[in-house]
This record gives sequence, C-alpha cells and structure tokens, in this order.
Amino acid sequence: MTHSNAMEKKIHEGRNVKRFREMLGIKQEMLAYELGDDWNQKKISILETKETIDVPLLQQISAALKIPVEAFQNFDEEQAVNIISNTFQEGSVANNSGSLNYTFNPLEKVMELFERLLASEREKVELMKEILEKMK
Repeated sequence: MTHSNAMEKKIHEGRNVKRFREMLGIKQEMLAYELGDDWNQKKISILETKETIDVPLLQQISAALKIPVEAFQNFDEEQAVNIISNTFQEGSVANNSGSLNYTFNPLEKVMELFERLLASEREKVELMKEILEKMK
C-alpha cells in the first residue's frame, strides 16, 4: 500500500476552518451563532472534523469569519508561504503599473493569520518539550 498518498497532500477544510477560527479568537459557540438557528457548538465541532465542506456552507463560514472561501479550500502551511510570496511579487507589479484596484488588505490579513498560526505551533512545540523534559 505504498501508492502516492504521501505525495498528494489532502487539504482538510474542517481543520482549516478550526485553525482560522482559533487564530481569530472566535469560539465555536460564536461561529454557530453567526451561522444561524440550525447551528450549535457541537455541530461546529463535528464540522471541523470533516475533510470536505459543501461550498454553500463554506461561503457562509467565509462571510462569518471574513476570510475568503479559497483559504479554507487551499490552506496548508507549505503552500501558504508560496502563495504569500507570489502575491507580494504580483502586488508590486500591479502597484508599479498604476493599478488602483489592487488592495493589500486581504493579503495582510492572511499574513497576520499565518504568523499567528506559526507562533501558536511554536508554542505547542515548546510546551511539549517542557512536558517531555519533566517526564525524564
């Protein structure tokens, strides 16, 4: 069973919803409230375990968290770095050509979220190291 599963990284949309929600400091209950009467904390918890989420629902979550649908569909740490660096390069070109339609706001938000995610991951690693040291 060594076919290309390791090669094809699957995006886990539910986990991405959870990551962005947590980075924004929004509790499951609050997201449930934003999505309407059919939602509660438990349903959000279950939703965040799903690998894929229907696009109409992703659009609702996108509106509630003010994060583009594509972020949930495409985000993994490795790709994010490439997307961010490519966007900066394209942005510079767009700005130099005098385009007035280009805005940095979404990119700045993604950068901020990405940096917070990395910081959070580093904190978890440090905490795990401390716990392991105490167990020795």
